Amino acid sequence: MRIMLVTDAWEPQVNGVVRTMKRVIAECEAMGHDWDIVSPNDGFKTIPLPTYPEIKLAFGAKPQIEERLLEFEPDAVHIATEGPLGWAARSICLKHKMPFTSSYHTRFPEYLNARLPIPLWAGYKYVRQFHRYSGRVMVATVSMIEELQSRGFKNIAAWSRGVDTDLFHPSKRTEDRGPYKSMKGPIFLNVGRVAVEKNIESFLKLDLPGTKVVVGDGPAREELMQKYPDAIFPGSKFGDELGSYFANADVFCFPSLTDTFGLVILEAMAAGTPVAGYNVSGPKDLIPGTNAGAINDDLAQACLDCLELDRETTHKHAQAFSWTACAEQFLENLDPLPVPERKRFWQRFRRLRRKKPVE
Repeated sequence: MRIMLVTDAWEPQVNGVVRTMKRVIAECEAMGHDWDIVSPNDGFKTIPLPTYPEIKLAFGAKPQIEERLLEFEPDAVHIATEGPLGWAARSICLKHKMPFTSSYHTRFPEYLNARLPIPLWAGYKYVRQFHRYSGRVMVATVSMIEELQSRGFKNIAAWSRGVDTDLFHPSKRTEDRGPYKSMKGPIFLNVGRVAVEKNIESFLKLDLPGTKVVVGDGPAREELMQKYPDAIFPGSKFGDELGSYFANADVFCFPSLTDTFGLVILEAMAAGTPVAGYNVSGPKDLIPGTNAGAINDDLAQACLDCLELDRETTHKHAQAFSWTACAEQFLENLDPLPVPERKRFWQRFRRLRRKKPVE
């Protein structure tokens, strides 16, 4: 198939949306599928997201997206985010009766509420309207599916995630503890975007032995470094170096209350490092009954419980998740144009474009 992806989140951003879609695209291309990716990097007018200038919001994109839709003639359109590009693509698809799917990657209403004085009910009204006409809304976990259904969302489909079990592997754990060799153990690790919606401060406040390490960058990093001088903030890490940070930690702490899955949970487990989290979507879908981590409303207790878990058991649990399976599930969830109608659809689309210029 030819698949058009429209996303407000793309490189150089480092987050779950970008990492998931890049890996899914690579897997799908290996299967023979072609992609056209519409992102803020495509020359649109952008403005920085208030309170988070690293994220650029693209506006005035409808004419270019419509041109690219005509040029690429995709069999399926997937809209990954609820930002300006997502709304523009949604509008174009509805205008031309082009089927599309969407995905719910993060608790967007809670994200807005954490940064701006926007009540949760308003945030959920916004995202419910955005996904209203989607052929399928792809959601990562069972608990998140149930929650969204209770809030009036329709056409929800399961779409799990994968993990690179070569990059994140127990073999990267060394006797000298690698990046932590000069630090007092046990090592409690967090990896991700250092931003208020990730609730990292609740991890840094915990009364735990040893050392807390926060790998990543973001708008809250400088403030947290000043408030918690005993914690270590080595910045963003990638590739084998990141794998070493995961594997040589004793516990991975996932304090987020707004993620719908949490790729880093699987990455820590694949490296053999047990995961502690709150009893919320993501942790409660991946951890209970696995002996690969602990969930508790008392996050400090969950961290301490993880110190007693077997690392080999933790690693084996993560091996059940593959990116190939994730990509196959994504393809199954797409809502492509029916094969008999594709040629007629694009012929009609081109005739309309010749008769009337893009508004």
